[in-house]
Amino acid sequence: MTRPFEGIRIIDATHVLAGPFAAYQLALLGAEVIKVEHPAEPDHSRSQGGDAALNRSGMGTYFLTQGSNKRSLTLDLKQEAAREVFLKLIPQTDVLVENYRPGAFEAIGLGYEALSKLNPRLIYCSISAFGQKGPRGGMTAYDHVIQASSGIMAATGTAEVNPMKLGAPAMDYATGTMGAFALSAALFQRERTGKGQRIDLSMMDVAMMMMASHVTAHSRSGKPPRPRGNDHEYATSSAYPTRDGLLMIGASNMRQQKRLWAALGMPEMAKARPEDRVANRAEEAAALREIMLTRTADEWEAYLQSKHVPASRVRRMDEALADPQIVARGLTHRFEEGADGVPGPFAVPVTAFHFAHGGPSVDAPPRELGADTDAILAELGYDDAARDALRASNAI
Repeated sequence: MTRPFEGIRIIDATHVLAGPFAAYQLALLGAEVIKVEHPAEPDHSRSQGGDAALNRSGMGTYFLTQGSNKRSLTLDLKQEAAREVFLKLIPQTDVLVENYRPGAFEAIGLGYEALSKLNPRLIYCSISAFGQKGPRGGMTAYDHVIQASSGIMAATGTAEVNPMKLGAPAMDYATGTMGAFALSAALFQRERTGKGQRIDLSMMDVAMMMMASHVTAHSRSGKPPRPRGNDHEYATSSAYPTRDGLLMIGASNMRQQKRLWAALGMPEMAKARPEDRVANRAEEAAALREIMLTRTADEWEAYLQSKHVPASRVRRMDEALADPQIVARGLTHRFEEGADGVPGPFAVPVTAFHFAHGGPSVDAPPRELGADTDAILAELGYDDAARDALRASNAI
């Protein structure tokens, strides 16, 4: 079955995590993705991750995470000869994704206005820290800087220990996911209008969307969210120590809190109104702290889930990945034989959804820097002598 984006070509002129992840999502769904990197200063993620040897070889695990199903082309876009190669790709390209500083591509003649003249159907997506305009448009940032700037850090942690960064680069991957959504929408729109599109995607805007309910609450109360750690508004939707670890209970709505107290043999603790739950939070929390210590976290998880009360033992990532549920979902693709530049097996995430047919799949491992440069240049009509000349001038 044909995958959704087969026949679509994407130029991925991005680096680090957010931009590459956006292109990766569409690559999994069949798009041909050409990743463009500077030959001497490639994607910074190639030298990052938990395996020092891979970092030194330019195949770091940060890069591997979103490098599958892509071809690798090296171009020094500051050189005219390299820009000529880039421009030859544009008429055959459906999507360009870039995440350089706002104005950088315009400065070298590769902005939206110039490229859309070559290809009016081109979808041009610019991902930046704060957006293409506005008083902070020229500023740069990474995931943790956006967490600091957006208010997410200030809302994370406990009353005693805050602000605190989230443990994962969630803003990068949320931006990549939002980017994939925006690109999908623009491609669908183009099917109806025949026209290309300019997408201005800001990490800061995505971070605010990640706090959407807090944004709405603030519009009414004028108060920012407080860092509450594991103690949420309702005692029945919070974390508690057990005999051997921490248990997160999620009895959030009125029915669930009633089921929880019944399961614990304390039906009289159930409240009739949400405001009563808030007013009696300390009393409920004290009761839960005491009773949760009578069993292990696994025992409580199994028991409460059997009563249709959301609950989970707090797990480390290695425990989560070993969970039979995650294994059954096929969340990752494992390269048992490794890949060029990556000796030994490794696994990469696929997507967080499944299709009944024609769904996402990993077809090829991440490529070493410039592995496809000669092949792509040959497709564009560059013979051996022309490619040698480009290489001699360090344009590729």
